Amino acid sequence: MTAGSGTAPREPGRLTVLAGPTAVGKGTIAAYVRTHFPGVWFSVSMTTRKPRPGEVDGVHYHFVDDQEFDRLVVAGEFLEHAVVHGVAKYGTPRGPVERAIREGRDALLEIDLQGARQVRVTWPDALFVFLAPPSWDELVRRLVGRGTEDEGERRRRLDTAQAELAAQFEFDRVVVNDDVRRASEELVSLMRSGRPGR
Repeated sequence: MTAGSGTAPREPGRLTVLAGPTAVGKGTIAAYVRTHFPGVWFSVSMTTRKPRPGEVDGVHYHFVDDQEFDRLVVAGEFLEHAVVHGVAKYGTPRGPVERAIREGRDALLEIDLQGARQVRVTWPDALFVFLAPPSWDELVRRLVGRGTEDEGERRRRLDTAQAELAAQFEFDRVVVNDDVRRASEELVSLMRSGRPGR
């Protein structure tokens, strides 16, 4: 406590990175945490793609043009960034994450494996959590059940998922998504572990 201030210095928050294979339910878990654990801060990604109907700038994404995105890359303003499907660029702005952590908020990034590996370099003190399916058969069932990809795309995603599952040993913890509520609560517990009063 600073003499005469009457307040203790604020303890920094913690950055947690959640990644996992396609169709494992990262978005579903993130949505549950966002709804049921309002104390968790979520990063808003930046992208060069055009807004879809109903999307709001600064809420769903920060929408920028290629020139601005490339300028931020050169300036080192992203924790991670990538070109998705060979067209649009996506990235996690560093500034808002650093600000949330300084303010004592626990921050969650829900990103793909490629992005998680970049954050491992740019923010090595983060907690890296791998979201795994209960089984390979269940992952296949979920992907097919979505009905959003044709057979060729499903096969490509499943091939990618096999490689992504092998990467779970790069992570600090593994959470099995066998039940959305249980997995979400386990994730938040990991985010807050070892942090008194959280």
